[in-house]
Amino acid sequence: MKTTNELIQSYLGDLKTALKGADKATVQDALADAEEHLRTALETERAETEELEESEALSAIIQEYGEPAEIAEAYKAWESSLPPALAATPAARRASSTANGKTYPGFFAVYADPRAWGGLVFMLISIVTGTLYFSWAVTGLSTSLGVMILIIGIPVTILVLLSFRGIAFLEGRLVEALLGERMPRRASFTDSSQPWKERLKILLTGKSTWLAIIYMILMLPLGVIYFSVLITFLSLALGLIATPVAALVMINMGIPFQVLQSGDIVWNLSGPGGFLLSLVFAGLGVLIATCTMHLARWVGKTHGKFAKALLVSD
Repeated sequence: MKTTNELIQSYLGDLKTALKGADKATVQDALADAEEHLRTALETERAETEELEESEALSAIIQEYGEPAEIAEAYKAWESSLPPALAATPAARRASSTANGKTYPGFFAVYADPRAWGGLVFMLISIVTGTLYFSWAVTGLSTSLGVMILIIGIPVTILVLLSFRGIAFLEGRLVEALLGERMPRRASFTDSSQPWKERLKILLTGKSTWLAIIYMILMLPLGVIYFSVLITFLSLALGLIATPVAALVMINMGIPFQVLQSGDIVWNLSGPGGFLLSLVFAGLGVLIATCTMHLARWVGKTHGKFAKALLVSD
């Protein structure tokens, strides 16, 4: 006769098979919900159930919860009705359309795409989140290794490893909110009734823990790159766009406005010709700003896939 743990694992395996082809984040949510429901319901009845009757009680709980095929269909329907917020916008739908061989309706239409703005915000804050993630990952690992020989080492290590999973979940919510990539909407279930040795073993051997640590460490160099590139392009674009305004102000004040200098040759905006040149620079600034928005949109899409690969378990 199978044990209750074997029955639960068998049910979760059947549910995962029934969800084949669904989004990885949906599969993780479904498995976490099912395991939490089965183990919590079984723990509730365990006080009134003899050991030999636990399998029968679990069978009744499973029957009440639903067969794997039924639960899988429910989650697939739920997924289709609740896509990520940014993926449901009109601009996002147009961007994913392949009508007339185009994947996006125009070069300057990127300003209407919220995913471009989400990518822009993500690149700006990545220097902060990357620094915090890296600092906590390094501090947590070094602290855990340092106190492992002490009595308090085991609970401290468990808390640190759980914090890594918690940060991975919060980062997933941030990725879905800003980048539009479907991520888990609930944290992975942890059976608190298990002995601390089993919980520690699960945390140490689970690949989701170590992938979360790798992601947190990699976010520091990625955050530096994202922030540096974005600030460089935005500063250049805004400086060029502001050229006509600066030219008008300084010309009206009688101050020559230097534009370019090559050796002894200096171009000043001191007349209509110079002002027209400043408009050319402004147009170049708009072009750079638009390219930066496209870059932010591409970075957001690429980073969303990267985050999903590391932060969503199979």
